[in-house]
Amino acid sequence: MKATGIVRRIDDLGRVVVPKEIRRTLRIREGDPLEIFVDREKEVILKKYSPFQELTRFSQEYTDSLNEALKQPILVYDRDVIVASSGFKKKEYTNKPIPRFIETLMLNRESDTQTTQTSVELYQDQPEMRGFYHISPIVANGDAVGAILAFREDESLGDEAILAIDIAANFLGKQME
Repeated sequence: MKATGIVRRIDDLGRVVVPKEIRRTLRIREGDPLEIFVDREKEVILKKYSPFQELTRFSQEYTDSLNEALKQPILVYDRDVIVASSGFKKKEYTNKPIPRFIETLMLNRESDTQTTQTSVELYQDQPEMRGFYHISPIVANGDAVGAILAFREDESLGDEAILAIDIAANFLGKQME
């Protein structure tokens, strides 16, 4: 564990403020859930909670199935990183931070389809790739918790692929409720 040198007092309601620098670094936003752990040394540990933590394996298997059926690469994002990848090199994509445009689409609960070949950043600070894509937000209990994206370099995605991605986003959202 890494010490920050920051000390905070607990107020009369039992609350403690997580410093802005730490919230910014860890991308913790107002309303984000945090898990609370106590270890053997009686240290309290706060961990940013992602509903995908419990569904990581399931998300990967679902992504692999979509990739096989659609014959195009698929990525699943939580609110911070890529949690599942199929059709891309997993080690190059998994746990990479999401790009701003996907974060914005997700938070606005908007889908986006590119029917003309365009440059796109699939994870933050990645060299842009040229291709076509469809992205659909994953919503659970009214909150945007992630997104799913299908990508194709050579030709536009068909209506069936777009529908499959929308269904996958809806299904993954229901699994998290």
